[in-house]
Amino acid sequence: MQKVKVRYGPSPTGIPHIGNIRTALFNFLFAKSQNGEFFLRIEDTDQARIVPGAVEKIKDSLKSLNLEWDADIVYQSERLDIYQKYLNDLKSKDLAYNDEGAWRFKIQTDKKSVGWQDVVHGKVEFPTNVIEDFIIIKSDGFPTYHFASVVDDHELEISHVMRGDEWISSTPKHILLYEALGWEHPQFVHLPPILGADHKKLSKREGAKSVLEYIDEGYLPEAITNFLALLGWSPKGNQEIFSLDDLIKEFSLDRINKNSPIFNIEKLNWTNGQWIRKLTNDDLSNRLSIYNPKYDQKILKDVTPLIKDRINNLKDIKIADLFFKAPDPKDFKLTISEDILLKLIKNFESVKTWSTDNIKESANSLLGPNLEKKDLYQNLGLSLSGSTVTPPLFDSMENLGKDETIKRLKAAIKSQ
Repeated sequence: MQKVKVRYGPSPTGIPHIGNIRTALFNFLFAKSQNGEFFLRIEDTDQARIVPGAVEKIKDSLKSLNLEWDADIVYQSERLDIYQKYLNDLKSKDLAYNDEGAWRFKIQTDKKSVGWQDVVHGKVEFPTNVIEDFIIIKSDGFPTYHFASVVDDHELEISHVMRGDEWISSTPKHILLYEALGWEHPQFVHLPPILGADHKKLSKREGAKSVLEYIDEGYLPEAITNFLALLGWSPKGNQEIFSLDDLIKEFSLDRINKNSPIFNIEKLNWTNGQWIRKLTNDDLSNRLSIYNPKYDQKILKDVTPLIKDRINNLKDIKIADLFFKAPDPKDFKLTISEDILLKLIKNFESVKTWSTDNIKESANSLLGPNLEKKDLYQNLGLSLSGSTVTPPLFDSMENLGKDETIKRLKAAIKSQ
């Protein structure tokens, strides 16, 4: 049985967006699930469109998700002599001819159709009379995608070509090249594209950003990998949270969906929140510190357990602002009386052991027919943080300390 070998072949014309990286991820997962090999091939034959630094961004995108490739990177621009050798082979068979400095592949008319059994779409077939003679070597001496990809896939012994649906219409050309050169073609796995919420091609506004951009926006690499894997592939059970190792164990080609998946930012946010809660407190604290370097790292480490269950993104650190700075009382309006606030201060001043339970008991002693718990807690949170959204209130007050809590309550009274 042929060893599974797959490749991810981006062009260095920019930073790959998540749709491209999903293709890389599926290739990687399939290879590793079959103890196969995953190659990275830089398809840089279109010299005019190369963007400086793009190769590094491609590598960084893969590395950020731990999608490590096997063997050295293949650069097509360094393989011109190989393409020339196979061009000569086609020329000797009278299957290539010169066209103003370029070389075209001659379509044979004795064959009425070209087809293959696609792993995702099943039987696909095209009539040959819709395929025109096509360029395989451009006038600048560089091969086109059609020729280079076929030659390199053969040379690398690629067993499965997994790529986007947009290449389905090009596949007949590739099969004809394989046949002309006397080679067996690999299995083709064409992936339906990711669509936006409007069921149209995924736009930048709808989410077609790079992995590196998402990481810069506070998303965890683990969550991005998890989210992308479920865009077009279904696990056997109802599990939704997968590590990369979990995905490798579960992944199979027969569970790739034929229909286009819809990008859902709410699902990405939820997945990110789930992964945040899976991290140890120390790991999360370190990541929060790296993402938010302006915050005091010692304080951040102390408050991480308090905010862990209430954030879905590393940028949600704002919820912890009360630990780093007092709010400006001019920015909020309290809805309970000064008399109640003064009683709160008096109660807190009498608390001997400043612990969560004692603080809560002291505050709750004021509850009654004229003061509901919701009103008390919201106004207490406003006084301490300037917001009604806080980490667990009484845990936060314990962490904040008795003196600072009372100081902020007094400041709130003065401003009302």
